[in-house]
Amino acid sequence: MSLSHGAIAHSIPSVAQTTADPLVNPVKKVSQTILKVVYPRPNHKTTAKQIFLIGTAPQGGQVLVNGQPINRSSGGHFAPSLPLQVGVNEFTLQYGTQTLKLKVTREQKTAAVPTGAKFAKDSLQPTVDIARMPGENICLGAITAPKAQVKATIAGQKLQLQPQPTVILPSNKAVLTNQAEAKESFVGQYRGCVQLTKPGETTVEYTTQLKKQRRKAKSNGKVTILNPTQLEVVQVTAENGVSRTGPSTNYSRLTPLPKGTRASVTGSEGKWLRLDYGAWIKRKETKTISQAVPPRSMIRGVVSRRRGDWTELVFPLQTAVPVAVQQHPQELVLSLYNTTAQTDTIKLIDSPTVAYVNWQQATPDRIDYRLQLKHRQQWGYKLRYQGSSLILSLKHPPQRLGNSRQPLKGITILLDAGHGSSEDPGAVGPTGLAEKEVTLPMTKMVRDRLVKLGAKVVMTREGDDDLWPYQRVAQIDQTEPAIALSIHYNALPDSGDAINTAGVSTFWYNPQAQSLADFLQKYLVQKLNRPSDGVMWNNLALTRPTVAPSVLIELGYMINPEEFEWITNPQEQVKLADTLTAGIVEWFKTRQ
Repeated sequence: MSLSHGAIAHSIPSVAQTTADPLVNPVKKVSQTILKVVYPRPNHKTTAKQIFLIGTAPQGGQVLVNGQPINRSSGGHFAPSLPLQVGVNEFTLQYGTQTLKLKVTREQKTAAVPTGAKFAKDSLQPTVDIARMPGENICLGAITAPKAQVKATIAGQKLQLQPQPTVILPSNKAVLTNQAEAKESFVGQYRGCVQLTKPGETTVEYTTQLKKQRRKAKSNGKVTILNPTQLEVVQVTAENGVSRTGPSTNYSRLTPLPKGTRASVTGSEGKWLRLDYGAWIKRKETKTISQAVPPRSMIRGVVSRRRGDWTELVFPLQTAVPVAVQQHPQELVLSLYNTTAQTDTIKLIDSPTVAYVNWQQATPDRIDYRLQLKHRQQWGYKLRYQGSSLILSLKHPPQRLGNSRQPLKGITILLDAGHGSSEDPGAVGPTGLAEKEVTLPMTKMVRDRLVKLGAKVVMTREGDDDLWPYQRVAQIDQTEPAIALSIHYNALPDSGDAINTAGVSTFWYNPQAQSLADFLQKYLVQKLNRPSDGVMWNNLALTRPTVAPSVLIELGYMINPEEFEWITNPQEQVKLADTLTAGIVEWFKTRQ
């Protein structure tokens, strides 16, 4: 059902605007006396095909970029996107007698393809030392001139590499600019794969020949074939070891590994280790243990117990094995790797959360425990090892003690004002106003309204504090709130369109947070008649906590000239605070 603009905050009692709202002073109009460009910074470098120039000038008159007039908002702000050529691009901005000059360098995304018989810099694979199991594919590669003959020699084997037209994937950020299509490709990439069976260490030598020119070179990285009977065993030393689908931070995250997890190492690449169940982890988050036998476990009976606001399930194991969690509507699946079932008995208490548990030996080395839950909404979970026993904790639904005037009594909510300090100002609007200067007063207004409605509110910062994302996440984990909300105002990568991109966007990561993200997005868009920039699954630090539904919300675009005027309008932002508070109240009502 469509919700009218006139219904703003209708369901919230006693939260009318007051003169104490903290947003008024921080977002007052900035005095404009000169032509100003706040982005890009001097000597900016990018790989994007375009750049937007964000700035402002006094109302009236024209702003020219390289002699051409550009559009401005009613407040005098501008953000045109201009094409970039590879190399140095110069822009001259003029307003009346004022002139500003900018230089932006567009760098190539890929290594330059040589024109003769030589290899592109750092293109010989492997670039770092790698280790693989016997019989596993080892793929080699090089970049050199098209139509060259390229050969590789490894452990006495000679391999003819074949030219491979390579498709360049867009970055993850391209999704935010609706440009997530793999369109670009280049020639000059040569690849081939070989299998080695004998344990030991070897190097890779490459030869490229083009007509009468010939060049040899060795890869920087060595190749080691592991001995399957003498695999290294490591133990996770980080509180929650970051496991990934591949050997770099470019690869996707998997379920974090609780401290104490043990696994054999079946491969490595530079500073990364591949564990026996397939995930990769940084070596610095582990330690080698003196154990010649690969960690394996049996599991028998499973029990549950109540601990405060949590139901704990105890999985007794012989060793701390790797784990994974998947959430589905009214179901949570816990996978135990390197584990074989001898389970005949599962004892469950009468829990506010868990209805029943069943299990399946999904593969010879993996058991899936399926927890059927009593409610569609999941409120949080935790994993830890206590000795060799895995403890899975499920949070109970919050106990609301409220009435019509204080509907949130008994509810704890954590609010995070995005960014902070001179080191992390966030996005910057056309006048130079930083995102951190808007998020804090907005968060305080929402806090004050939630407190009036009975909620206990925890703030990650009350001032211009220097907080890293991991510190904010630690506050969520320590507080264990009913929900966590991180408040931001948006920007775009250089390839975006700052003039035509506007609106609210909301981000979630764990499925338990999706309903909150969907609800708040629709509520704000409909009640305030604002544009919607979508609800997105996104791997962000402030959306990853598992102890509570955690959502990050972008309330508008700092870099959009028109929307920036809405952001710096105190009356409109008070309406926004009222409506966001109302949305939180209404969402809790839907969870009953």
